[in-house]
Amino acid sequence: MIKGTTKLLGVIGHPIAHSLSPVMHNAAISHLGVDFVYLPFPVKPEDLKAALAGFAAIDLRGFSITIPHKQAILPLLAEVSPIARAIGAVNTVYRTDKGWCGTNTDVEGFLAPLLTLPTPPCQEPNSPPPTPPCQGGEQEASYTLEISNRVVESCPPPYQEGALESCPPPYQGGARGGSDWSQKVAVILGNGGAARAVVAGCAQLGFAEIHVVGRNAPNLAEFQQSWVNSPMPMQNLQVHTWDNLSMLISQADLLVNTTPVGMHPHGEKSPVAAAALDRISAGAIVYDLIYTPNPTQLLKDAQLRGAIPIDGLEMLVQQGAAALKIWLDTEYVPVDVMRQALRQHLGLD
Repeated sequence: MIKGTTKLLGVIGHPIAHSLSPVMHNAAISHLGVDFVYLPFPVKPEDLKAALAGFAAIDLRGFSITIPHKQAILPLLAEVSPIARAIGAVNTVYRTDKGWCGTNTDVEGFLAPLLTLPTPPCQEPNSPPPTPPCQGGEQEASYTLEISNRVVESCPPPYQEGALESCPPPYQGGARGGSDWSQKVAVILGNGGAARAVVAGCAQLGFAEIHVVGRNAPNLAEFQQSWVNSPMPMQNLQVHTWDNLSMLISQADLLVNTTPVGMHPHGEKSPVAAAALDRISAGAIVYDLIYTPNPTQLLKDAQLRGAIPIDGLEMLVQQGAAALKIWLDTEYVPVDVMRQALRQHLGLD
């Protein structure tokens, strides 16, 4: 129940009616029993500066940002985190004594499903490739420490000589699996704002090669150049036009779709032609940031070819949970409650 004491959180965008953030955040707030409410605020681009002043006047505690404000808000903030500067976009804003401060939790949201892939069971000889084990890699502790600790604790001890002979060491799968991403190849479809968060996440994991595929050569060149003087310079980033996709897919350990192709109401479409996806290796991870429909056509096609599918719903939940921790100044938020609220809202249960 909203009262005179209720503290305000929200999300800004234009349009904003489609946002699912109020669904998951208000479910978490209700579960925690805290005196907050999370509201959608439609803000036109020309009204962004005025909206920030208004939010300060009504003591809004923080807000999420979606299209088209993620980049435009940068010069209006008193402070921007290094990860947000590296990505060139802010998705979470909070207040301090300095004023409005911005960060980006999309990287943490993107990484969460990769860091919590299940440990594979023991395999019988000639059995299909198992699911890759717990994932790790090089992260900045401030972004992924909690997730990393949980993953480490859930991983089995290294294979010891004399253990059950039928249970091999943790699956390495050639270039797949294992906790070391340093020999792996990431292929990212699209070169917009979401792709920037994915590139930063892959860099944190320590991928050997990061390939970005787009349709416009000048935009791709600009994308690559934007990382040169970034707080997170990319030595192993390469950009390609779409005609190189088939060749790149054959090398991919991780294929990520950041484009809107395949999103509702065009769920029958896929950003990758069937002939190109035929080149994906069994055990590769295919990650679609789209969460409606669930699964997307890309993920259905990938799973038929032996790839491991990850949809965008978990990224949405985890980036939101990271933001809620900042706003409520707490280490615990009910992630399961947030996830379940979204699944019910989307009719996935």
